[in-house]
Amino acid sequence: METYDWKRAEEFVNRVDDLARVEAWWAHRTRDAMALIGPRRVGKSWLFRRFAHGRPSVILVADEVLPATQMSRFASELEPLLGFRPEIGGVAELIRLLYHLGDEEKGLAVIDEFPFLLPEGRARRGVLSEIQAVMESHRDESQTKLLLCGSLIGQMEGLLHASSPIHGRLQRLDVWPVTFAEGRELMDSADSSEQRITRFAIAGGMARYLDELGHGPIKRVVCERVLDRRGPLFNDPRVVLEQELRSPATYFSILEELSANAAKTEHLVEKLQLESGALAPYLDTLREMRLIATTRPVGAPANSRKAKHWISDGFIRFWFRFVFPDQDGLQTGLSPEDLWKAELDPYLPDFVAGAFEELCVRYTRITYGAEAPSVGAWWGNSLNKHRRANERWTEEIDVVAAQRRNLKIVGECKWTAGKMRKAVLDDLRTFKIPAIAQEGHLRVPAGGPRILLFAKSGFERALIDAASDDSQVGLIDLDTLVSGLDGEIER
Repeated sequence: METYDWKRAEEFVNRVDDLARVEAWWAHRTRDAMALIGPRRVGKSWLFRRFAHGRPSVILVADEVLPATQMSRFASELEPLLGFRPEIGGVAELIRLLYHLGDEEKGLAVIDEFPFLLPEGRARRGVLSEIQAVMESHRDESQTKLLLCGSLIGQMEGLLHASSPIHGRLQRLDVWPVTFAEGRELMDSADSSEQRITRFAIAGGMARYLDELGHGPIKRVVCERVLDRRGPLFNDPRVVLEQELRSPATYFSILEELSANAAKTEHLVEKLQLESGALAPYLDTLREMRLIATTRPVGAPANSRKAKHWISDGFIRFWFRFVFPDQDGLQTGLSPEDLWKAELDPYLPDFVAGAFEELCVRYTRITYGAEAPSVGAWWGNSLNKHRRANERWTEEIDVVAAQRRNLKIVGECKWTAGKMRKAVLDDLRTFKIPAIAQEGHLRVPAGGPRILLFAKSGFERALIDAASDDSQVGLIDLDTLVSGLDGEIER
């Protein structure tokens, strides 16, 4: 193999732990292949290319073309390395040739988008059985380290399933979106804490989107790169999803509905006019693609009907809320600046508030994980006396942390222009914490839990005074939040 030279190696940032994991696999005597799994745009290709840089490597990228066309392309790429043009009859023969390249020296062989090479249905198992036979016959004598990469998460996970013929011959490495702390290196260093949270809320943790939206005034880069019909991200989510979903209309409707708020299955059934049984497979697929997540209130049993679905990819959430509904208008004359003024100026703070709450949950997990490892949100019925009086029906708490069934921390988050009022603290103690106690899933300590209050714009004097006299109450402004989140990467 020839030494791989990646021209963008110096631009690679973050992924320290992922890179170390691949390094450990490379150094270990194992002959198992590595399965690199993660959604599109998350940064898998940059990871394996950075690892391949400076090493004897061959990188093959599969595409959605006819098998004969694909194998002919691979034959052309392998001809200079083999000294002859091979006849590649199928995937098993391709892998045999890659093992052959390691007869004399150690090298890395990557097949990107590997699932594109596998047939559908029953024929797939036959091809995997052929690959298994090649692995058994050739991998132990070869110095080739084989890495199989794929964005079709369900199909990649199928390779690892106990029923797969190549089960036990792959080591798994999941590539996840970057965290807020990791995203710092992809964002403008001049951003204030508020700007940085806003930018991360829009771009999410996908490396591609952070790279596109990470620098420059937020309004300008969004208008140029997302809202302009000629921009690189104007249609990107649609293209990505249509590549993976055969009938995208229902999926798009679900994602548009969830882009404003998390929702229960019953809400989606009503809004989309689908039976719950018909809706379930769509939700399963979106979870498998890591586009949505399903959560329950902290302390709720696993079979609780209170589960809510929410979009876990920040940019997908942004795109379906602000771009997807107006794409036709943007393509036929609506200016990006006018859409920003009409839809983003008034509603962007509400959108960012959801991401802000997620960051507050993460801050609590980072800071108090040893004390309360179970962290999330909570929602449930109001106190019975208030329900009977038709005064309050439900309660929600943005941050709840527990150790087993013991409530340790509650918190509220306000992404508003005004300062947080003391009424937020009073509501927690008068209505919300008692509602948790009434439900009975979590045990509330006699002295009450620790209370954390997170605010974009600071705190009114009455709340500051109340907190200064109460060791249970902590007030956390944006700079403190961001510092705590950044501390995760410094540990």
